[in-house]
Order: sequence, then C-alpha cells, then structure tokens
Amino acid sequence: MGLPHESVRIWLQAKEEQLSPYAARSQQSKGRLRQEEPSATRTEFQRDRDRIIHCKSFRRLKHKTQVFIAPLGDHYVTRLTHTLEVSQVARSITRGLNLNEDLTEAIALGHDLGHTPFGHAGEEVLNELSPSGFRHNEQSLRVVDLLEKSGQGLNLTAEVREGILKHSKSRVDVMGDGWETVDTLEGQICKIADLIAYINHDIDDALRAGVITEDDLPQDAIALLGKSRSQRIDTIICDIIDESWAARGEDSVQQAQRPMIAVSPAVSDSMNILRGFLFERVYNCGVVNREADRAKKVLRFVYQQFMANQEKLPPEYSMRDEPPARRVVDYVAGMTDQYALRLSEGLGGR
Repeated sequence: MGLPHESVRIWLQAKEEQLSPYAARSQQSKGRLRQEEPSATRTEFQRDRDRIIHCKSFRRLKHKTQVFIAPLGDHYVTRLTHTLEVSQVARSITRGLNLNEDLTEAIALGHDLGHTPFGHAGEEVLNELSPSGFRHNEQSLRVVDLLEKSGQGLNLTAEVREGILKHSKSRVDVMGDGWETVDTLEGQICKIADLIAYINHDIDDALRAGVITEDDLPQDAIALLGKSRSQRIDTIICDIIDESWAARGEDSVQQAQRPMIAVSPAVSDSMNILRGFLFERVYNCGVVNREADRAKKVLRFVYQQFMANQEKLPPEYSMRDEPPARRVVDYVAGMTDQYALRLSEGLGGR
C-alpha cells in the first residue's frame, strides 16, 4: 500500500538528511517573500523547479538567441537548450558531491528567464536605453519576483532567488578576482555549469556556422580538456568533483568552514583560454556583429515606439505604477527574437 499523499513531502525531506552535511535542505530554507502552506507531495525546492518549468518566460526561451541570431539550421543552440544543458551539467556535479539536486535544478532552469531577445546584443542595447541600466541576471530575478503570473511572481525560495541573481560572471576569469560567491554550494555549481555549457556549445555552433575550424581552437587547452564537446565537459565535471570532494562531508571531522566548489588551476586556465578565444573569434566576428547590429536597431526602434505610445503596452505592463521606461524595458526584454522582428516590421521599422 502506498504512502498517503500527505506523507510524501515528509519522506522526501527525510531523504535529504542522507545528503552531505553541506547540502542545502528544503526544511532549512530561508523562506519565500510571501509565506505559503507547504506542498503535500513536494519539497520547497521541487516546488520552485516546477513553477519555473510551467511559467511563460521559460517557454519563450525556445525562441531566444544564444549566439547566432535566427539561424537557419535546426541544431543551433537556443536559450532554452542552453538552459537544459546547464541543468544537466550542474546536476551531474551536484550528484557527484551528494548535494541537493532539486535546488541545483531550480536555479539552473531559472537562471536565464530574464534574458533579452537576440542574446547579449539585446542585453547591451537595453543597458544603453534603460535609465537604470540592464543586467539579465537582475531581470531574471525581477521575472520570478514580479513579472510572472500577471504581476504576482512565482514567489520562489530565497536560495533559488540568490542563485539566479548571482549566476552572472561578466568577463571575470573562472574563480578569479571579482567572481561573486553564492551562499549555497548548489548555487556555486550552477554558476560554473553555465560557463561550462556555453563555452562548449558555442564552440560547436561556431564550427557549424563555419566561423572557425577545428584547427583554430587553442591547441593547449584542447589537449588538456579534450577534442570533442563530450570529452571537454566530462573532463571539467570530473575535475570539479575531484577538487570539491570535501563538499561531500565524508571526513570523520567536519571542517570548521564550509568547503567551496573549486576547479584546478590547469582546468580553469584552459577554460579561460577557450572563453577568451570565443570572445575574440566568435562573439565579435563579422557574421555575429552584422546580425547584432540589425538586432540592436530593431530593439531601439521597438523601445522608442512604445516610449512614445505607452497606451499600446499590453495591460499587464501598462497597469503597473512604475516609470514608463521600466515598463517598456520589461516588455521588450520578455520578447522572443521572432516576435521582436515581427513587431518592428508591423510598427513600420526595417
């Protein structure tokens, strides 16, 4: 006879006690912005994961650019497939260290909900246009706190919200100066998993697009990490698990300070080399820059049109008591690539 449904959550919480002593536990969560009755069948982190998967912002990620804008091929990475790859990498590391996979998955799936259309080109132009600036990680938090569910937000736990907010790395080296620390080990894993995923799938996309060749790749880094994407990802995951083994908490004497997620100097150097190569040869190449210039013109035009015609904003954006620019930025940031292009054309843009 199965467990009564009211007991499922209690059983799941008891399973969390088998995790590393350094793992986040749902029962010890710092809570939500608004208190809620617990679920009968899910922990608090599982509940967050499910809310993210079922929200509209998550669905729109399938039509948002990663690097190559509106590519013709079916196998280029989108913001949604990137998100799923981050989740897979992060969960593999988390499982290896006996930490909380539910928290890791929720952070990974929610980390890019606030990303603009047209990838980082969209982020750059909204940062220029918005009086208060724009960073996609801050927008992701705004999405889950306010914009989803017609202004109610998803009301996620503090641990998931922090992981989403602090996942961004700018151009800081892996674990280098300025690498912002996340309180939970699961959040630290998601931060590095984001980098692992995009370094490797962006190389594949650039090869597919003919922007680079295999011979162009930095050979020292490839020799250490591996020639194929799967080899490189496996090498990095194994290295992180090895370097972070203390996070499993298996020592007979627990450390005075909680261990951190770490990467070996050799592997982090190789990752930084590949990342620098991508910025130099891919993200700033002629093909990407031409598409990015077009995308920026589209978003500038759409932004200006709605700033001049506030009454045309959808009700969920026009009814909030906030500055006009804030409402327009929220609307534009949530658009997919194709919707922004169609809207611009419909408004008379080119």
